[in-house]
Amino acid sequence: MSQDDVSVITSNKMWIRMLDPRVRIVSVVAFAVTIVQLSSLPLLAVSLGLAFFLMTQARLPFWPTAKRVAMMDGFIVFLLIMLPFTTPGQAMFHILGFAASFEGLQKAIIILFKANAIVMTTLSLLGTLEAVTLGHALARLKVPDSLVHLLLFTVRYIEVLHAEYRRLRTAMKCRGFSPSNSWHTYRSVGYLVGMLLIRSFERSERILQAMKCRGFQGQFHILDSIEFTRRDAVFSSFASLVMLTLVALEVMYGPVA
Repeated sequence: MSQDDVSVITSNKMWIRMLDPRVRIVSVVAFAVTIVQLSSLPLLAVSLGLAFFLMTQARLPFWPTAKRVAMMDGFIVFLLIMLPFTTPGQAMFHILGFAASFEGLQKAIIILFKANAIVMTTLSLLGTLEAVTLGHALARLKVPDSLVHLLLFTVRYIEVLHAEYRRLRTAMKCRGFSPSNSWHTYRSVGYLVGMLLIRSFERSERILQAMKCRGFQGQFHILDSIEFTRRDAVFSSFASLVMLTLVALEVMYGPVA
């Protein structure tokens, strides 16, 4: 890759946001598949470094992004804590008679590296996409129309449903509802969820009828244009080279701690 090709990518500080959305989606999927195949800690550390580099280039706000990554880590923290005590191997220390193995700790670190690398890459490449743009890109990648429609309608009406939820909550408060650990609270919350589902269904029926009146036949016509530029070609080539190199090193040297 020549110096001119590299300059095509880095000529703008927000170059990630200028990439073709289709390239970004395919790159995230390919990177995730590649990361899952790795088991070498040094290679996973390199992958994590690459993901962090993409985050810096995407210019994501630090604290909101850190909270999102921390939320993902919170889902697997108990798994990471339990792995050293449930995986047989060389004992490092004992807690209440339970041995923590080195092999279990290594597996926990591998899972942590993989999860964070994939999440950080996804936030960098897809987190900077508008939801509508993401839906259009998925449609151009021949993703089933039903899934694309589901995404677009969810983005469009999630705030409408949230406003409906706020109105129902306000009505409950006006009637003196105060949540507590009681059957009355559980029943009230159940009624709230049921009413929200019913109103959501009724609204969806009205929306469908309105769309049919306007000639909707089960397919959206995508009018925006997405072009595959030289910047996209350079990024795709570089990303493919990096992923092939990681896989080749994994095959050649195997899992190296």
